[in-house]
This record gives sequence, C-alpha cells and structure tokens, in this order.
Amino acid sequence: MEKIQPGKYVELGYDLYEVTPAGENLVHQTDAQDPEKIIFGVTPGMIRPLEKAIEGLEAGGEFDVTVKAAEAFGPHDPDQVARLEKDVFAVDGKFDAEMVKKGAVLPMMTSDGYRINGLVVDVTDDEVEMDFNHPLAGKDVRFKGSIITVRDATPEELQPAHGCGCGCHHGGEDSCGCHGDGADSCGCSDHEGCGCH
Repeated sequence: MEKIQPGKYVELGYDLYEVTPAGENLVHQTDAQDPEKIIFGVTPGMIRPLEKAIEGLEAGGEFDVTVKAAEAFGPHDPDQVARLEKDVFAVDGKFDAEMVKKGAVLPMMTSDGYRINGLVVDVTDDEVEMDFNHPLAGKDVRFKGSIITVRDATPEELQPAHGCGCGCHHGGEDSCGCHGDGADSCGCSDHEGCGCH
C-alpha cells in the first residue's frame, strides 16, 4: 500500500474538536461522501502537527492529534475586528435587521474580491461590529480520524492545489478560515476553521 509522502493525493476523514478546560466539543465532522482532499506537502495551509501526524500513514491508518492554539488557527487578532457603517449592509436602501444581528455569521467580500465569513459582534445605531478571525482562533483543537485514500497525484491535481487541506468545509460553505485562497474555516489557520494554516 502507498504511504503518505510529498506529492501524494490524500483523502482523509476526521472529527475536529475544540479543547477546553471543561472537556472537548465537536465542532466539525467531514462528510463521508466528501472527505477532505489534499496533495500532501503541496496544498497550502496545512496545520503542521496534523501534517506530521498523517505523514507515512497508509489508507486505513488512524490519527489523533491535539494542537495548541498557536500552531492551529493562531491567536485571536484584534486587527481582524472591524466596525462597518450600516450602509454597507443595506439592500435596496434598507438595513436588514433580521439578517444582520448579533451572533449571525455573514459572508462578506474583501477589497481583493475574496469571500470571507464574519461574525456579527454588535449592532449599534450607526455601525455593525464584525469579527473576521477564524472561529477557532485562540483555541486548542484535536483532530481524530483516518486516512481513506493515498495515491499519486495527477498533474491536474498538482496545479494548482485548491482547498485548505484540512476540513475546510465545516459549517456549510467553506468555513475553513482559509485566508490563503480568500475564504474558508476548519483546520485552516488561514481564515476559517479546518486544519489549514
């Protein structure tokens, strides 16, 4: 059987837990029909301890790794919190208070045209406070799962390698937190929550 090494196409399934002093909370599970797909050593954003944990495994191999916040999605960055004019959220000249409310997660566009998710922290008379940190920023996490497929990557798969490389699809749309390609959230340290840095 083939082992995971640089350049190999890998499919993995896992459960992602937030680790707290009180225990662990399951925050994401990969879909059995749509596992996480990466090109090992090529896909950007892989969380290093997760990458080390799966290197050398074959299909059927299991992994269980706990990652400190600094090596997972990084610390919570105050610079990723912004206050935006309410006009930004107006549709046909009207502010949608049903959709834009505290606790809501909203898709937004960066100035570069990338989609990112933001958490509504507060709504005032004039502004909306948004937090664009990865949902798991500042939190320790645990990845527990198994390897589904290991094979040589095709030339098409090698260029370019898309995806976070770590469960970037939890929460529906790409909620990886992948900041690298503009908009995702899993183990991704980039911008949304996967395993991606």
